[in-house]
Formats: sequence, C-alpha cells, structure tokens
Amino acid sequence: MTFKTGLATALVAAVVAAIVSAATVLVVWRDSTATASLSGGISDKKAIEDVVQEYLTKNPEILVAMTTELDRRQQEEQDQQQNKAISENADALFRSDKSFTAGDPDGDVTVVEFFDYNCGYCRRAMPDVMKLTDNDDKVRVVFKELPIFGGDSEDAAKGALAAKMQGKYLEMHQKLFSEPGKANKEKVLRIANELGLDVPQLEKDMEGQEVADGLAEAYALAQSLGLQGTPLYLIGDRTIPGAPDDLYDQLVENVEVIRKEGCKTSC
Repeated sequence: MTFKTGLATALVAAVVAAIVSAATVLVVWRDSTATASLSGGISDKKAIEDVVQEYLTKNPEILVAMTTELDRRQQEEQDQQQNKAISENADALFRSDKSFTAGDPDGDVTVVEFFDYNCGYCRRAMPDVMKLTDNDDKVRVVFKELPIFGGDSEDAAKGALAAKMQGKYLEMHQKLFSEPGKANKEKVLRIANELGLDVPQLEKDMEGQEVADGLAEAYALAQSLGLQGTPLYLIGDRTIPGAPDDLYDQLVENVEVIRKEGCKTSC
C-alpha cells in the first residue's frame, strides 16, 4: 500500500466513523442503494458503515470536496491568527531598533524578512531582496535574524548584529550570504577584519545583551506568527513563505498592493 492509498483509506475510515455517529447518516443512507428500511429502525452499525463506505467509494468527489474545504478553513484560521499576531506585534515587527533597516528609513511600505544565514533558500533570495531596495526608493526592509540551523547560524546572526553596532551590518549581511562556505564565527571574524571592523570589540558585542535582545525578539515574533521555517517575508500584513522563483515579482506586487490599499491590520 502506498502512502497516498493509505491516506485515502484512513480518510474514508474517519469519514465513515464520523457519519455513522451523526444524524447526517440518514441523508447518505437515503441517497444510497441500500435496501434496508429506515422506518423499522437500524441497529446494525456494521451495515451502516458498509453502506456509507460504499457510497463514498462510488462518489469520491465528496472526499475531495471535504479535503478542499478543510484546507480552506485551516488556511483561513491560520491567516486570522497571523493577522492578529502582526497587529499585536506591529511595533516589534516593523519599527524595532533591535533590527537593521535597509532602504528608506521613512518608507511608505515595510518588508520584514526572517532568515538564517545557513538557509539555502535565504541565500538564493538575498539578491532579490536587495534588488527591491535598489529599484524602489520608498520601500524599507527590516531584517530579522532567526538562526534555526544550530550554533554556527547563531554565531553568524550574532556577528551581523554586532557589525550593526559598528555601522557595517549590510556589508556583513551580504558577505555572509554571498561568499562560499558555511556561515559561522570563523567566517564572521574574517569578514569583520576585511571590513576594517574592531574585531575584539565585535567579539565582545556578539556575546552582549544588545545582541541577545535582538535574537530573543526575533524568536518571540517567529513563535507568535507560527513561523514554520525560513525565509518568511511580511509585506505589511501580507506574507510570502519560502523563496519562490519569482520572489522579486511577488515582492513588487505585494508592495504595490499595500501601497494602494494599506494593511487590513496594524502594520
């Protein structure tokens, strides 16, 4: 049995159990080809299950419709929860001094990116994000380090935030993504030296409270949003999960929508 057929069997079994225990079984029974009579009462649960399963097997589009509706409701609920989280955390998301902001500091639309320096999709997406700031002089981009791939990623995030304290965040950010090899502390220190930073001070700041607070804020926001992985882009209260091939076009499109229509929630 394949995973797909096993899933279908389980779904049929679950639907049968639910229908048998509900009053809607009468409708299904009436529409089926069963010969049993409802007027005399039905006591054989197994017979009902057989009839329901036969009905669903002959009408599988019902299961497709149910699955589609379930997906729609789950997505709607997720969107509502996410919009609520965005509204409740708008200041920390869009206006926190703990995060670096590229583009126009007073831009009319804000894009927030959650990322990990060792996330391949984030690496692939970085040029599109920078292209957006180059081509739209009214947009601002807020970077949220979310090191979810272990200690090396955390060291890279700390290094970027420490570089921010010396005015070199964006240079560090771009090099951590664009240069080959894993992002880790060794890479951070090498890049810091190339950028002419005070390396001993950077190492000290990496373990300081300001950097720790920045990471803690990003983790808390990601949890509130129910973030499942990186990257995630918020354009106002609109979202783009992952790094689709047409990311730049999607960013531009969503920026224009927010610019024209505004946010449905606080942003």
